Amino acid sequence: MQQTRDISFATPRRTELFDDLVDLFLGAGFRHLTLDEIARRLKCSKSTLYTLAGSKEQLVRAATVHFFRRNTQIVEDRLASTAGSRERISAYLSAVGHALSTASADFMSDLDTFPPAREVYEQNSRIAARRVQELIDEGVAKGDFRHVNAAFAADLVSTMMVRIQQGAVRDQIGLDDASAYRELASILTAGIGL
Repeated sequence: MQQTRDISFATPRRTELFDDLVDLFLGAGFRHLTLDEIARRLKCSKSTLYTLAGSKEQLVRAATVHFFRRNTQIVEDRLASTAGSRERISAYLSAVGHALSTASADFMSDLDTFPPAREVYEQNSRIAARRVQELIDEGVAKGDFRHVNAAFAADLVSTMMVRIQQGAVRDQIGLDDASAYRELASILTAGIGL
C-alpha cells in the first residue's frame, strides 16, 4: 500500500479541497462515490484529485485524517479555554461529540466498513482516551476527583466511543452521537467526583 501524501504542507487550495472532500463524505458517505463523481461534485478534475492521493482508497483515508486533524485543533482550543477539572472533561467529550455530529449515518457506516478509514478513527479514539486519562489524572492531582484508575476510566471512554462510532448507541438507545458524548461526560464526571 502506498503512503498517503502528507497534507501537513498543504497549500490553501489543497486545504480547501480537503475541507470540501470531508464535507462531501460527511454528508453523503464515500463507498458509493466514484472518483469521477467526487471530481464532479468538487468541481475539479480527476487529475486534481490525484494530486491529493494516488487512489480513491488513499483519498478516503487522507480525508479522514484531515477531518480528525481539523477537529483535534477545534477540540483542544475549546479545552484550553475551559477551567475546572469536571468542566474540562465535559468540554472535551462534548467537543468530540459535536465534531462527530456533522457526520451522516452513511459516512459512519462507510467508515465502519472501510478498514483504512476505520483504522484512522480507532487511532483517534485511542488518542482521545489517553487525553481523557490525562484530564482525569490532572483532576485527581488537584483533588477535584477521587482517586480512580484513570486508565480504566479511559478504556471505558474508548469502548463507548467505538460503540458510538459504530452506531450501536444510536440504534439501541436512540441517542445521536453528540448527545451520547454529553451523557458519557456526565456519567464519567459524576462517577469520579468527590
